[in-house]
Amino acid sequence: MRRLTLTLLAAWPLTGWATTHSVDPETGLATWQTETQGAQIRLTQISPDQIRGFYLARGFSPEAAERYARECVFMTVVRNIGDTTIHHRLADWRYATADQPRRAVRGKPAWDALWKRMGVGESARIAFTWAQFPATQTFAPGDWNQGMTAYSVPRGEVFDLQVVWRAGGKAHGGILEQVRCADENS
Repeated sequence: MRRLTLTLLAAWPLTGWATTHSVDPETGLATWQTETQGAQIRLTQISPDQIRGFYLARGFSPEAAERYARECVFMTVVRNIGDTTIHHRLADWRYATADQPRRAVRGKPAWDALWKRMGVGESARIAFTWAQFPATQTFAPGDWNQGMTAYSVPRGEVFDLQVVWRAGGKAHGGILEQVRCADENS
């Protein structure tokens, strides 16, 4: 994979930004994590079968559950490990592959519009919204939250995720590198 240059972060210091990778020996699912500038960010693969089962159990039709299972889905955790309040906006995060330019993470309103077009009922759409990573959130020191994020990347493909947050009136961020989508057999 060729190295990506994301100019939005070019002026930001990225010292201390290192991505660690681990694989759960029982599930085979992988996790990528970094800690820098007062924030810890972790992505853990969610398999397509886990997605299907989760959303079928919440009232999605097989077609709607399959539509989300085609995405590259991760359990995303952000934790404030510093001593300053941080604020994130998912709309500021970007991802890119070797073959695709960087793009924004699809937000809850876009997903909700798709689910409405597909005839997904209100209670199932509410369950979906609650399971997603928050669009915005302020984290006091020690606070954390988790939820699903999805990326339009083919199964088994690799991408880099640019993560952005604000602390002390300044923008901070970095890149989780070489994140791999779960394949169909995960």
